[in-house]
This record gives sequence, C-alpha cells and structure tokens, in this order.
Amino acid sequence: MRTNVILFSYLCAASCCAQSALTLADLEKMALTASPSLRQSGADVRAAQGRALQAGLYPNPVLGSSGEHISGTPGLRGGTVGGFVEQRFVTAGKLGLARRSGEQLTEAATQLQQAERLRVLIAIRTLYYEALGGERLLQVRREMEDLAVRTAKTARESANLGRVDRPDVLAAEVEAQRAALSVTLAGNALDRTWREIAAMVSMPSLQRTALAGDIEQLPVADATAMERIYAENPDLRAANSVRASAELLVDRARVEKIPDVVVRGGVRYNNELVSGFKAGTEGFFDVGIQIPLFNRNQGALAAARAEAERARFEVDRQRQTLARRFAAVYRDYQDASAAAIRYRDQMIPAAMQAYDLYFANFAAMTAAYTQVLMTQRNLIQMREEYVMALIHAARATVELDGLLVSY
Repeated sequence: MRTNVILFSYLCAASCCAQSALTLADLEKMALTASPSLRQSGADVRAAQGRALQAGLYPNPVLGSSGEHISGTPGLRGGTVGGFVEQRFVTAGKLGLARRSGEQLTEAATQLQQAERLRVLIAIRTLYYEALGGERLLQVRREMEDLAVRTAKTARESANLGRVDRPDVLAAEVEAQRAALSVTLAGNALDRTWREIAAMVSMPSLQRTALAGDIEQLPVADATAMERIYAENPDLRAANSVRASAELLVDRARVEKIPDVVVRGGVRYNNELVSGFKAGTEGFFDVGIQIPLFNRNQGALAAARAEAERARFEVDRQRQTLARRFAAVYRDYQDASAAAIRYRDQMIPAAMQAYDLYFANFAAMTAAYTQVLMTQRNLIQMREEYVMALIHAARATVELDGLLVSY
C-alpha cells in the first residue's frame, strides 16, 4: 500500500508539470521503489553483514560445576564439590581472517545490490525508449495512412473522370486499408510496452501517457571506455571481492592446524581429611591443546586453494565477457546510428521527393499508379526503418551505460 502511494505521488507530480508528461527520471524512481528484486538484494547485504559479524566473534566461555568422590562413607566424607570456567583461546588470528573474509563477501553483496539496481534502471530505460519510439512509429504510420488515403481519393476522382482504371482504384483503396491496419498494429505494440512499464512500476492501472523526450535526438556513446568498465562495473567489483574473500580463506585454512589453547580453572571445596582436618577450599586448573598429528587441515587447505583459483579465473572471465559485450553492443550502436543518420539526411528526403513527383504526375495522368504505389511503399518502409534504427541506437546506449557506470 505504501509503495502504491509513493508511486502515485510520483505520477501526480509528473502530471502537474508544464508538459503533463512523464520523464525518464519519474519512471526510474517508480521502478526502483517498486522493485522486489532490489529489496531482496538489500536483504542479502544485511545477511552478509550478519555472517561477517558472526565469523569474528570469540567463543563463549563454559561455566560448570564439578564433583569427585561424592559419597557418604566415613573415609571420603562427601568428596569434592566446586565450579569451573573454561575458555578456548583462538590462536593465529583465525577469527580476524574469518571476519575479513566475511567483510569481503559483504562488499560483494553490496556490489551485487548495485548491479541489481542497474538492471532495474536498464530495463525501465529500455522500455522508456521503446515507448518513445513506439509513439514516433505510430505518428509515422498515421502520416503514411494520410498519404495512402490521399492517393486513394485521387485515384477515385481520376476514375470518375475516366483517367484511371478500376483495378488501380481498388489497389489504392487496399493500400489505404493496409496503412490503416499498420496504425492499429503500432497502437497495439505501444499498449503492450505500456503494460510492461506498468508491471515494472507495480501499477497495473497505469495507462498510456505522454512521455517527455525526443527519440530523434541520437545518443552519443564512448568508444574508448573499457578501463572505466573494468573499474566501475559492479559485477566485476563483486567478483574481485569474492576473490579477495577466497584468498583470505586460504590463509585461514593454512593456520587452522595451529591449535587453540583451552584453559579451564575453578574453585572447589574438599571434604577429605588430611592429617585429621578437612582439606577445605582449593583451586584447580587444566591447560590443553589439540596436537595436529593426523589432521593438519590439509584437505580443507587444498579445497580453499582451488576455490581461490576459481575466484581469480572468475574475475578474468568477467573481464573477458564485458569486453566481448562492449564490442558487440558498440557495433550495434554504430550500425543503428549510421543507419538513422543516413535515413534522416539522405534516403527519406529523396524518397519523399520521388513520391511527390510521381504523385503529381499520377494526378496529371503522366505516370502510372504502380509507380506511385512503389514509391509510397518505399517511403513508408524507410520511415519505419528510420524509427527502428533510432530505437536500436537508444537500446545500445542504455546497455553501454549499464556496462560503463556503477550506480
């Protein structure tokens, strides 16, 4: 209930702005507030903190009572009765190593929480740009529908004057219906994107609304950012923390064979007769260590070394994966950006000019309808591909941001 109130306040604040449009920042706040996975990762951090604390705690002392020769015979006279305290003294810095290992795992959990936050942001940003692109695509298809309707109207008027054959009129009307269907499909796709947004922000009642932003503002990506990726990527930072923890556990396993010291001491009352008198109150103590004769923790040490080696290789694997992802995503960004620029600056203006010329010639009966239809379809396809290139470029930039920035 509290989450829904917070999300509703964000939505209301966005609705009251001058443009009455949701911004990307609004959607990010809503998604982060509603994310159950982010809360789960927060619980993981707290659990890791608790384990680190527990690993460094000293063993509790043992309090007890002791008795010997408890008997009512005249010779023993009740034996001895007393109490003792026993304490294990941990040696070789074992507790410190365990605590430091736990602290590294806590840092790893913290970085994984940041990675989860980043995944939420990437998901909502991707949906934001898909919604922006969907709005632009719907606008383009409506404009193309207007062109098709205009062409069909001109064909009917020309047919009434005997300038165009009936098959050309039917073809123009079918093309207008086809354009109208494409508008419907674009609207359905946009509705689906908004349903996904509503699911991400945990607001099922959220309807399609205007978004602040311009999909045609091409993003700029940095081609020389691998060092930043290696330094700031949270998954890689988490892997480095796990590696550090594993190396500390190797040290912990290496000193495990050094025995702890167990000290026990106490006071008792001795009822036995010594030279005709009761022995009375007396003290006692025991000191012991475990001799590492057969078990020198050699198996656990070998396992810890293997785990540390695996953790080091995991860091290398993460670096390699990030480099490969960067190469692939940056190529997608370059392709999409180059295509969008070419469509916008050269291909679409030329296609529009060709359509206008053929349409004017068709209206003047100096060009066949097939030429108008071909240039019309070519123009529609190019404008749709332009919008899709913009969406792909935006998606690639979002993913690159996910690789580059540690939130």
